[in-house]
Amino acid sequence: MSGVRGFVGVTDNSWYRLLADRPELLGEVNFWRPGGGGFRALRPGEPFFFKTHAPHNRVVGGGFFGGAARLAASEAWDLLGPANGAASLEQMLNRIAHYRREPQAPGEDPVIGCIFIRDVTFFPDDLTFDPPPDFSSNVVQGKTYDMGDERYSRYFGDLMQMVLGVAVELDLTQPWHRPGPVFGDPRLAPNRLGQQAFKAVVGDTYHWRCAITGATIRPVLEAAHIRPVSPLYGGENRLDNGLLLRSDVHRMFDLGYLSVDTQYRLRVSSRLRTEFGNGEAFYAKEGKVITLPDRRGDQPNVDFLQWHMDTKFKAS
Repeated sequence: MSGVRGFVGVTDNSWYRLLADRPELLGEVNFWRPGGGGFRALRPGEPFFFKTHAPHNRVVGGGFFGGAARLAASEAWDLLGPANGAASLEQMLNRIAHYRREPQAPGEDPVIGCIFIRDVTFFPDDLTFDPPPDFSSNVVQGKTYDMGDERYSRYFGDLMQMVLGVAVELDLTQPWHRPGPVFGDPRLAPNRLGQQAFKAVVGDTYHWRCAITGATIRPVLEAAHIRPVSPLYGGENRLDNGLLLRSDVHRMFDLGYLSVDTQYRLRVSSRLRTEFGNGEAFYAKEGKVITLPDRRGDQPNVDFLQWHMDTKFKAS
């Protein structure tokens, strides 16, 4: 079995400098790609490191992969603002055009590949690292490593000490993608997305279509938590704890008027009819399977669905 995976991404130096000078932005940033392609090199919670272009050519920091989605540049800006590594949307659009090497039509809103990195740390200028062993100068976007490989384990162990900011004993030969916190550090909890990544990744995974009504009007679509994120309920920002719902459906789901059972079928409370004399559009869909993500691993966690049925739906 392979050990911990890490990805070293080649970063725009301007992106790096703006963020390194704005520590208040580093809870969650967007390492965007101008071409709009997807990213499946890591699982949520695995480390992502930043290497600058030549001639600087240094590993300058890192964080933890939170998820990926394809978004229009304006949507990425609305989501994270300067945490996209640009001072303005106009500057971001100019950089996209520069890297695409093609003119941008007036009013064009290009789709980019967004890679969300959480809990980011940038190293002091005198404590940056050489590129990893075997990192070729012709690598344009980045490279995935098995950090437990004996050829790289010492190098990445030192990098991880810098990212975490403390001296800890890490076993890089074992995957981190497993239930529960890992190594006692909440930043290493697998599956967990940042708050903004949660919104974008859930939307992208459901192809921006409400899982219950099929609505596709993006301004009214929201990423709903099956198990709410709060100390009381213990939910997390993770893809399998999410559903894309129209705003009014989201509210009804949170209040227990609607639920989804462990067979992914819509359940509708009788309270809709008794309290409001309404809800026929939902009763007509009761028992039907909701719209689900394409990949099985992205679909709602049945334990979270059972929790919602028992705690929110039946209890209501």
